[in-house]
Amino acid sequence: MAEKAYQQPPAPQRLEVTLAALLQDWRGALGRARSYLGALGLDSAHGEAIALQAVEESVTRADWPDDADAFSQTLGAVRREVGGGRDRGRGEEEPRAFLDWRLRRVLGKEMPPALSTPPLVRGSMQPHRLERRGLRLRLVAAWETDPWGQKAVERGGRVPQAVRAMRVRLRWVRAAFWRRAFLLVLILIPTFIASEFMVQVLPYQGRTVLEMAIVAFFGALFGWISIGFWTALAGFAILLRRRDRFAITATLGDGEEALDDRARTAIVMPIADEPVDRVFAGLRATYRSLERTGAGDHFDFFVLSDSADPATWVKEEEAWLDWCRAVGGFGRIFYRRRRVRVKRKSGNIADFCRRFGRRYRYLITLDADSVMTGDTIVRLTRLMEANPAAGLIQTAPVAVHARTLYARLQQFANHVYGPLFAAGMHFWQLGDAQYWGHNAIVRLAPFMKHCSLPRLPGRPPFGGEILSHDFVEAAMLGRAGYSIWLAHDMGGSYEELPSSLLEDLARDRRWAQGNFQHLRLVLVEGLFHVHRALFLNGVFAYVSALLWFCFLALSTLEAILRAVREPDYFPSGPSLFPQWPIWRPDWAIALLTVTLAILFVPKILSALLIFRRPGGARPFGGALRLLASVVLEFVASSLFAPIRMLFHTKFVLTNLIGRIVVWRSPPRGDQETTWREAVRRHGVATVFAIAWGAVIYRLNPQYAWWLAPIVGALIVSIPVSVLASRVRVGAFARRLGLFRTPEETAPPPELVEVNAFLTAAAQRERELLPAARDGFVRALVDPYLNAVHRWLLRRPRSLSQSVRDKRRALVERALAEGPAPLGVRPRRILLADVEAVEELHRRVWQLPSDERARAWGIASPPVRAEVTSPPTDGGIRDAGSRPGSES
Repeated sequence: MAEKAYQQPPAPQRLEVTLAALLQDWRGALGRARSYLGALGLDSAHGEAIALQAVEESVTRADWPDDADAFSQTLGAVRREVGGGRDRGRGEEEPRAFLDWRLRRVLGKEMPPALSTPPLVRGSMQPHRLERRGLRLRLVAAWETDPWGQKAVERGGRVPQAVRAMRVRLRWVRAAFWRRAFLLVLILIPTFIASEFMVQVLPYQGRTVLEMAIVAFFGALFGWISIGFWTALAGFAILLRRRDRFAITATLGDGEEALDDRARTAIVMPIADEPVDRVFAGLRATYRSLERTGAGDHFDFFVLSDSADPATWVKEEEAWLDWCRAVGGFGRIFYRRRRVRVKRKSGNIADFCRRFGRRYRYLITLDADSVMTGDTIVRLTRLMEANPAAGLIQTAPVAVHARTLYARLQQFANHVYGPLFAAGMHFWQLGDAQYWGHNAIVRLAPFMKHCSLPRLPGRPPFGGEILSHDFVEAAMLGRAGYSIWLAHDMGGSYEELPSSLLEDLARDRRWAQGNFQHLRLVLVEGLFHVHRALFLNGVFAYVSALLWFCFLALSTLEAILRAVREPDYFPSGPSLFPQWPIWRPDWAIALLTVTLAILFVPKILSALLIFRRPGGARPFGGALRLLASVVLEFVASSLFAPIRMLFHTKFVLTNLIGRIVVWRSPPRGDQETTWREAVRRHGVATVFAIAWGAVIYRLNPQYAWWLAPIVGALIVSIPVSVLASRVRVGAFARRLGLFRTPEETAPPPELVEVNAFLTAAAQRERELLPAARDGFVRALVDPYLNAVHRWLLRRPRSLSQSVRDKRRALVERALAEGPAPLGVRPRRILLADVEAVEELHRRVWQLPSDERARAWGIASPPVRAEVTSPPTDGGIRDAGSRPGSES
């Protein structure tokens, strides 16, 4: 398209200027016009010509308005000239023409019809409901009721007979039954033997109430750790044989068959106030990897935002736009932000399903820190195609990008021990596995029909909206007859871990509340027993801490009573023969050795499996560094365990008394713990441990040595928590070759690309002026980002006159005070209002006061975001270069 030729200004001539116009600040207006044209990305020659022409047009205007000034008139003339609205009336601005010009320039000459979302194909996903039935609850699906909801079409919440008959014929169901029965025997028999052993260790051999309670708590704890031990042994057997006849991945042949064109898959990432750069770096790396497979046309990407922070909201739009322009992704990469955040993540997914679910056969869910390789995504889709009875396949993501010492310890444990336990979990669960909420593929049609979550009766923390929804969704899919598989042997799935102990414990606090809600679902009719067991397993993960604390408290009480009271030779009442209290330290040492073996043997087995791999321990830094890392990780986990025990005990008790926690997105990145924060969070535990240890050492020094590892860990909890959160300590361990992982030794391309995107984003952020780093300011000042944000808001909403008046008052306040005094809620209101967004962009640039303009970042150079400004090609009305492709 040919550019309009702009002539140099003619020779000075006589101008007729009104008195009102003569008194205006035309020098300032000319400078502001130059800044605005610079923000539009026009080259200096054309920009200067337009600025001078706009000033001349404004200064010679005969019908000078009473409330006009040089800035508003000049900027209005600039917009008319640039947007092509000049011929439609000299005195009228053309906001729509100028908006279209900006959109064409930033999006391409032909704007995509579906800019941020595909066309709606609505489907039903009505919430289920729970009905009381005595002490039990009955789950009633929405599709089991008539259109008026008067009565259930299918009475009874039990599993349909057809589903039971189908499961009986499945080989994996029969195998799972015998495996789980065998696991139960393996847990109960050693637990009984160990408990009897504990009885003999105690002075009165369990003949007192106190000792009976000690044995009961010990037996529960021994059984709990036995589950992990036997799970690890089962996983060791599978990985040692390198063959598993029930593995879901074994159902694929060797050939790489092309995907069915109808097997459309949506890759969805629900987010809520997450670090925008990290979110889109992971998505872009996943997209690139998928494109390299050649099957990218079968997949669409969705970013589903629940972000409440206005700056984050704008940054998400900006990052989405930059991504789409870079890869030509309009029509395949979508972004949607919900106005009303209902049911958090599960509600966000349900909203997507209702709007777009019928367009796709499968859904792949990602977390904000997830990365998946294209080969893994394509393979998951092919597995679903090959297994029509599979409702969900969960991968086992491995941890990456750890920098602090604590995160590196957890990452190392995830890489070394994770495969062993994942294989063991698959051995017991088979097609009744768990759903972890991300890095998994879901069959959409049954998910929409059966997995709309009910609201639990009662108030939080046990009632209300279901927080830990993933376990429940897996149970409801299983109830409908679909299998859920853990693809433990599938790689290419990554996630990140909390960077500090306190951050990890904050996540545990949320999970504890969500898991405790599952107690209300244990007795719901129609669920399979294995899913009830998984509910209880999640609850016991936190209740076990309370049991451990009670065991230690009762043992301490027993030691104190032995020290301050005379021995009772007749604890069972009058008798001919006294019962001598006998303390058997050798038996206690033997019992402790067995307990430590149960905890440490899985770590040794994991190391042995690594030595059997091709390449052996080389990806972990070599054999010596691997073994040293295993020992040090065991020591570190022994230090963290008592700290976790106290925190988890607190979480359980606060849930039981009805205290709830606000469910927010966890912080991402490296969150180093300050000394002040560590003292505040660990100080009480430290004082308690010092007093505990001092009393025991004073009264019973012999027992104090048995208690020393627990008390000692609590005493040093403050420095341990601080040092473990330090990046430099983690970097020092990495330089020593400790806690290395294969992804650090030879990082896959996807993780390299994530780091490259993050580096580029950080560089762009540093180049911005301080005011421009605020997304709210950029949305109102940057011409192109303002146009895109305005476009994404769609049509103006119908508002009452009183609401419109309040919005206008808020606009005037923003112009008068600047952006800094505005809180989150006023900013959010302004950004959600189409008219306010347009008016603020126009009037901010027209502010006659330089001081007030600088508050909005309008200076030289002008505020603009590099990711949204189009390439400068010397044109004015041309749409600019078409988006290219990432290489």
